[in-house]
Amino acid sequence: MPHPANWLGAGLVALASAAQAAPSTEELQKQIDALRSTVEALQRQLDDARRVETAAAPAPGAIVAAETGADPTTVATKEDLDGLRADLENYKYEQQRNRETKTALTSRGTTIGGTIVARASYQDAPTSAGSSAVTDDRYSSFDIPTATLNFSGSLYRDYAEGRNLDYRLAFQYAKTTPATSNSNFNVTDAYLRYSFFPTLTGLEEPKLTLTLGQQQIPFGLEAQVGEELRPVINSAQFLSGLGVGNRQIGLILRGDYDPYVDYGFNYRAPLLEYAIGVVNGNGPNKSDDNSEKDWLARAAVTLPVDYNSLLRELKIGASWYKGTKNLADKSGVVSHGRSDRYGFDVYYNHDPFGVTYEFAEGRDEYLAADKSIGGTTRSRGQYLTLFYTWGEQWVKSFRGQAKYDDWWPKSYQAFLRWDQYDPDRSKPNDRTTISTGGLNVFFAETTKFQLNVNHYAYDDAARESVNEYLAQFQFGF
Repeated sequence: MPHPANWLGAGLVALASAAQAAPSTEELQKQIDALRSTVEALQRQLDDARRVETAAAPAPGAIVAAETGADPTTVATKEDLDGLRADLENYKYEQQRNRETKTALTSRGTTIGGTIVARASYQDAPTSAGSSAVTDDRYSSFDIPTATLNFSGSLYRDYAEGRNLDYRLAFQYAKTTPATSNSNFNVTDAYLRYSFFPTLTGLEEPKLTLTLGQQQIPFGLEAQVGEELRPVINSAQFLSGLGVGNRQIGLILRGDYDPYVDYGFNYRAPLLEYAIGVVNGNGPNKSDDNSEKDWLARAAVTLPVDYNSLLRELKIGASWYKGTKNLADKSGVVSHGRSDRYGFDVYYNHDPFGVTYEFAEGRDEYLAADKSIGGTTRSRGQYLTLFYTWGEQWVKSFRGQAKYDDWWPKSYQAFLRWDQYDPDRSKPNDRTTISTGGLNVFFAETTKFQLNVNHYAYDDAARESVNEYLAQFQFGF
């Protein structure tokens, strides 16, 4: 079809030609009618084009109807809107009711966790330890050796950089002494912790925290690991013998420097880890028993190698603890004596192999008969652990496939441990050596089964060696 502009041009040419020939009235009328027909045809074409465009673009109501499946000609009435408002109010009420009646509420964001351990034991020598006052010797027993409950969160959350002020409050079940049907639930951790350095800007940033309150002390390796994470059922002997496994109340600064980071393996290894602090020194849940304070320090160096190196995660550390203890003579006069601890440790964990070694020595002064410092008791403990791990629980690609209900790929860990402790090196035949073989089966992120076989050997010839068999489930929430 010719363009409308061509029609208009043809009409103008016709008018010009007619003007030059001086057409008659009838001819002029015919030309005017032809022009009118041309204009009407152009107007009809324009109207048709507008109708086509309007039909191609759906109305807003049609779009909503297509999305909701409703009839586009249906209009919501006032009753429909009132019903929708009523449904929304019912939903809000139900959600608020569930929150108030079925949700634990706190004034601060809080994470609740805990661990429960159920144990069965057997030994080939009779014992009555941990029983009630009236008892008989036994060879086997079922026990709940540990049950913990902890609360943690942030009192101040820095959303920009992560310089948070965090808190932790933890309790642990303990049997009464002498054992009765009752038990105690004692405070283990109760502290505030502030992060001086940003924690949201990447793994390459160093860390520096200040912790005030009751906490584990940074001495060696095993003393810093929580009860739920220790690989062996019974902890190293020197933890209780030297007291470095006890919580202390005080102020401790912890940090690291120059971390090596591999994001592909989610791996972070600081070149230097350090800690320094001051504590009361007389254990948990107690006020200080003298005017002196105990000082402690620790430093650990991790070899600066990449993730694929055979020396990956080889760490060497040293710990120092300078303490003061009260010494009382028979008349009750109190004086102060030294109670120092020194430690050295090596940690190597290159999956699937691992080795840990720790050495610790204690030096405690005692009074002589003339009420003077009579000398120093030297205690020494050490252990060596070799372990081999296989399975997929700690492989990043498999962890990414974790499902609901705490499902994780299973992993297994077999280990051997040699643990020796001498409470007084000046006395002969005073040393105890425990050899342990065991297997840990990790069923889920918070659940594992442990089997340990312990052989107790004594330097004292009057004491016979003892074999002990332990099996326990450890599960958390």
